[in-house]
Amino acid sequence: MKCYFILTTFCLLLYACKVEEISPVGEAPKNISGSWKVLKATRNGTDITSAFDFTQFRVKFDSAGNYTIVNKIPFLVNTNGTYSLDDPAYPFKITFTPQGGTAVATSFNYITTAGIRQLNLTFVPGCDLNAYIYTLEKDN
Repeated sequence: MKCYFILTTFCLLLYACKVEEISPVGEAPKNISGSWKVLKATRNGTDITSAFDFTQFRVKFDSAGNYTIVNKIPFLVNTNGTYSLDDPAYPFKITFTPQGGTAVATSFNYITTAGIRQLNLTFVPGCDLNAYIYTLEKDN
């Protein structure tokens, strides 16, 4: 009887301590598809948004990994091409590969400000003395 009790207790403890694996819910991939306009631009920490006409510039991203530049301005790339994020769910870099050109990567922040999605791109387009930060907002 004592042996039966010990065996039963052991079996109950064995099954009571079963560890269940719980998978965390994955972050959804960031969707940047659409047309984006410059909301704010800084050069070397100085706001240049009103000093230059950014109103006609757009960068359009599609879901197939292509981008199109509309009305060129000083930007990371000058021609259309493809783009990729270093991590679809938690991107920190975006890489632009212009048609016939070399891939260029830059820091990428996908933020929400006042409920509106924004992209922050930090880059040096040529001269090492000038660092730009463009805050882009989706153009509806």
